[in-house]
Amino acid sequence: MIEKMKFVSITGPKADIDRVVNRYLSKYEIHLENALSELTTVRHLTPFLEINPYKDMLSTISSFYEELDTPEQIPEKDLTIEQALDIVSGLKSESDRIADRKCQLEEQRTSLTESMRIIAPFRNVEFDVSSILNFRHIHYRFGRIEKEYFYKFKKYIYENLDTIFIKCNEDDQYFWGIYFVPECEAAKIHAAYAAMHFEKVFIPDQYQGTAKEAYVALDKAIHKNEADLADANDQMKKLLKDMASDIVSAYQTLSQLSRNFDVRKLAACLPNGSSKDQANDSENANTFYILCGWMTEANTRKFQNDIKNDSNIFCLVDDDELNIKKQPPTKLKNPKLFKPFEMYIKMYGLPAYGEMDPTWFVAITYSFIFGAMFGDVGQGLLLLIGGLLLYKIKHIDLAGIISCAGVFSTFFGFMFGSFFGFEDILKPIWLRPMNAMMNVPFIGKLNTVFIVAIGFGMGLILLCMIFNIINSVKSHDIEKTWFDTNSVAGLVFYGSAVLVIALFVSGKSLPATVLLLIMFVLPLIIMFLKEPLTNLVNKKPHLIEGGVGMFITQGLFEMFEVLLSYFSNTLSFVRIGAFAVSHAAMMEVVLMLAGAESGSPNWVVVVLGNLFVCGLEGLIVGIQVLRLEYYEIFSRFYKGTGRQFVPFGSRKQ
Repeated sequence: MIEKMKFVSITGPKADIDRVVNRYLSKYEIHLENALSELTTVRHLTPFLEINPYKDMLSTISSFYEELDTPEQIPEKDLTIEQALDIVSGLKSESDRIADRKCQLEEQRTSLTESMRIIAPFRNVEFDVSSILNFRHIHYRFGRIEKEYFYKFKKYIYENLDTIFIKCNEDDQYFWGIYFVPECEAAKIHAAYAAMHFEKVFIPDQYQGTAKEAYVALDKAIHKNEADLADANDQMKKLLKDMASDIVSAYQTLSQLSRNFDVRKLAACLPNGSSKDQANDSENANTFYILCGWMTEANTRKFQNDIKNDSNIFCLVDDDELNIKKQPPTKLKNPKLFKPFEMYIKMYGLPAYGEMDPTWFVAITYSFIFGAMFGDVGQGLLLLIGGLLLYKIKHIDLAGIISCAGVFSTFFGFMFGSFFGFEDILKPIWLRPMNAMMNVPFIGKLNTVFIVAIGFGMGLILLCMIFNIINSVKSHDIEKTWFDTNSVAGLVFYGSAVLVIALFVSGKSLPATVLLLIMFVLPLIIMFLKEPLTNLVNKKPHLIEGGVGMFITQGLFEMFEVLLSYFSNTLSFVRIGAFAVSHAAMMEVVLMLAGAESGSPNWVVVVLGNLFVCGLEGLIVGIQVLRLEYYEIFSRFYKGTGRQFVPFGSRKQ
């Protein structure tokens, strides 16, 4: 069902809005609307413009909250605004200190890593690096040269130059080393090395001792740096762990305060005769806020009773729907048994306020049709128990739907005499889908479940037409009540067709020809003329728009489509019987593969086959039933144009 809504307008002194929100609105579910949009007839309304003072602090605490592993499982405590802000300030100060230390350590690690990379190829040099870097009369270069050029250099040039090249290291492509030259020959020899593609490596003067000693010292420094970084990370984790409860509590408190403050975005301000040159304090004292929105009838009564002794808050409840410009939001209220099926309703679209809530109808028909298409005692019990456990533990709506469907699968399993595919354990209460046949005049033998499925579908279509008429009467829609495909005219036509088919199949005599003409032709004529008849009832000047010829052409095509839809929608329900038969056939194949005919079946094959059929066919049947609900049932009476009731967030109790 849809809860009855009341449109409320709440007002009071502008400076008192925080108290009202925190004390009252936090306890009740209210769907707030934009006051400026709703109260268009009220003069001198202005927006409530203030900057949220909790936004920055909330952003800060949110970053810590997101780093917690399971914040929803951490107990929280009640905090005042000051306590929450102090926690955020202290936490930010300590985390900033740790972050600054980490930043310094990361910069140090980058520098050490770079220094180590530079000195690594020369770590075999047995000389003090700092002494080399301080040579005055001998030039030197650290670097590398490709092996191909080095061999040429050594063969053709090296012996003729006053230079010494000390090879320090090598890889697949390069020799790494140092060369020395006299100061007087430096320019010429540098040019020769450059011609041989010698790549210079700059060595800063920070190294002490030999290259190997410098490399070892850097390696130790890097290890110490990594240990310090790990310690800083551990400090941050310990900080989060030690303050987890404070973080969660401050986050919840500031979230609530920020959300409450953001109510101002939907509020309007109304000056109370204040002059333009008043001070801000005086202006606030003479300005009133206005909040408006929707509350359930029960909450409205509680709210009014709660504020009756508070002189700073006034609440006006508008019971006249004609004064309300926007459609009320929809809040569904169904028993726990039907609650999971609200998922299917929301997927299609919430019912409009005042429209019928089809949740109960979907819950019953979906479960019933699923059971008829998937009738097996054993597999039905698996769906029932597995779905129920999953729904209780994980609160998954689909699991609740599966559990309800499992009840009817079990029921039809008894009706069909099927237990995990075995049909010799239980005696069918009704029939076996694969074997039950019946004679149909002019057609011959047909499977009984097919005939019953079509009959069941006809009954559902008639019931949906009645639902459409009820909804249309509520919404004062003349056309959809009397003249439309699913209106009274459609109900008479399709009901007459169902009656004639039932009499024909049962072998009984049909009504007189005159009566048949009235039953069939008159409703068709009314549906054909639905537009001019509606205009006539509504007293519109133009009964037929667009010309008679266009009206007749369009009407003929529409009538053909109507008759075709009646026929196709009815035949769609054959799938109920088809899947009942196919389920029995699939289980027969499983038992045949398991060798059940020999009297000693392979139980591994039986178990795996049942699981396969239960999973695959259960999924297919679930989709097919949902298709029937949406296309054959909902399309006849349900619009789903409602908007969801989104309450202003309430404080956790």
